[in-house]
Amino acid sequence: MEVVMIRHTRVGVDKGTCYGWSDVPVAETFEQEAAVTKGNLDTFGEFDAVFSSPLTRALRLAVYCGYPEAIKDERLKEMNMGDWEMLKFDEIKDRRLQQWYDNYMTLPTTNGESFPMLYDRVSSFLDELRGKPFHRVAIFAHGGVLMCGGIYTGMFTKEDCFNHLAAYGGIQAMSL
Repeated sequence: MEVVMIRHTRVGVDKGTCYGWSDVPVAETFEQEAAVTKGNLDTFGEFDAVFSSPLTRALRLAVYCGYPEAIKDERLKEMNMGDWEMLKFDEIKDRRLQQWYDNYMTLPTTNGESFPMLYDRVSSFLDELRGKPFHRVAIFAHGGVLMCGGIYTGMFTKEDCFNHLAAYGGIQAMSL
């Protein structure tokens, strides 16, 4: 099965803000960015199924690209940043922040998720998807979800995943 994962476009929050599970607005450049993404996505042809994170930034892109009936799945949300949601990293006063910086690939944010928790969630979705009779599927989601998909399918390693972070509005195609 071919899986085409699409990262949402830029968001309308200040750079350096933690916004994992927060339902933030898209940037003012949404229309221009979404048009480019749609043009790139159209080259893949028809999809047997289309899925989306329920967060507006992913769902709005799915609708723009012609998939208003995309199936929403909670497992496709970005990593939950817990108590740090909607705070700028340089404003976080949590004593655990430095520990997280030192080991962000294994430690959870305070009252949030760790990367392994995000990976388990995305893997659960992909495990379930493998059992479906689809040939080509589109998934509108987030940077962390796309990295998990790349690790899951062996496109790159966990240690190297940040070197493969898709750009806003970027597309990552893989085989399941």
